[in-house]
Amino acid sequence: MTWVPLTSCCPMRTHQMSGKVFFCCFIWLPLLICHSFQHIRCVGTASGIDEGVTVIVTVTLNPSIDRTAGLSGPLNRGRVNRLGSCDEVAAGKGVNISRVLHGAGVDTCAIVPAHCEDPLVIGLQNDDIPHLAVPIRAATRTNLTLTEPDGTTTKINEPGAHLSPDELAAIEQAVVTKAHEATWVVMSGSLPPGVPAAWYAAMTERLHEVGVKVAVDTSDEPLHELATRLPEAAPDLIKPNSVELGQLCGADGKALETAADHGDFNTVVSAARRLHGIENVLVTLGGAGALLVTEHDAWHARFEPVEVRSTVGAGDSSLAGFLLAHARGDQPETCLRTAVAWGTAAAALPGSTMPTPAQADAIGVSLVHL
Repeated sequence: MTWVPLTSCCPMRTHQMSGKVFFCCFIWLPLLICHSFQHIRCVGTASGIDEGVTVIVTVTLNPSIDRTAGLSGPLNRGRVNRLGSCDEVAAGKGVNISRVLHGAGVDTCAIVPAHCEDPLVIGLQNDDIPHLAVPIRAATRTNLTLTEPDGTTTKINEPGAHLSPDELAAIEQAVVTKAHEATWVVMSGSLPPGVPAAWYAAMTERLHEVGVKVAVDTSDEPLHELATRLPEAAPDLIKPNSVELGQLCGADGKALETAADHGDFNTVVSAARRLHGIENVLVTLGGAGALLVTEHDAWHARFEPVEVRSTVGAGDSSLAGFLLAHARGDQPETCLRTAVAWGTAAAALPGSTMPTPAQADAIGVSLVHL
């Protein structure tokens, strides 16, 4: 890795914020790519990467400023509701994953579409989350999450900024370039207006040509498009819930969830095995725990009961837990155990708080080979 003084990079603007310097660098005209690191470095190609570097890159095409508000009682529709605590954080599924990984000491980089002065980038800068921002013309959306005392969560999400073909092409180039120094690229969340539903499938094939492992966590039409292009566009890891698994394999997702609630995990395993080409299918089952299904094996993990305070980011924490365990070379069943511990730890925390390693380690998880 070559480190360079700020003045020797390509044409840029520098900004001072919270005692830190970040910069915008024209590395792919006509759009900017912004970086925020504790040390300033140029964007490298594969030949400039230190051998042995392990980086988990996350890609969030539809990031958000997440505003989480706690209600003092149940949500009353059509009436005035009094809010308790409120917090606001730079978020999006991939951003949440990078936040967890960074807090656990795993090298990560969150790729997001946002201009240098967007509140999202400022939030990432202030939280010291390593990121790469590909500027777009529109501002980042704001999502509202309402949490009730019993853990019930209501989300009100904006659709997100429309991405032009040029902006989308710049993001794709940034992802492919960064993938050369990564072990995993994680693409997650909804797709904003202007992005074709088959984008995840197409990018999975493109990233596999680089030689990097790919994880995808999405739903609805993008998930359906991914399913139609299996096994050619099969990611190495997906993390559906029971309903999303049903969308993927053409099964009744509610029936899968009911079967799991009654201890019938073989039905879920059979559904997961219809997804030809996907090496790891991590199925989250809510209170019934989670399953990991591989080509030849399957495990069920269940967590010890905790008081659920907020489910915001619990799924993202689960995926982050799996990836950090995989990054240290753990066996698949241990990756599952770690995923469940991190997701459960997140659910026990208020608002959008992401768990620490100590909080995840404190969660008891039982594991059964099916």
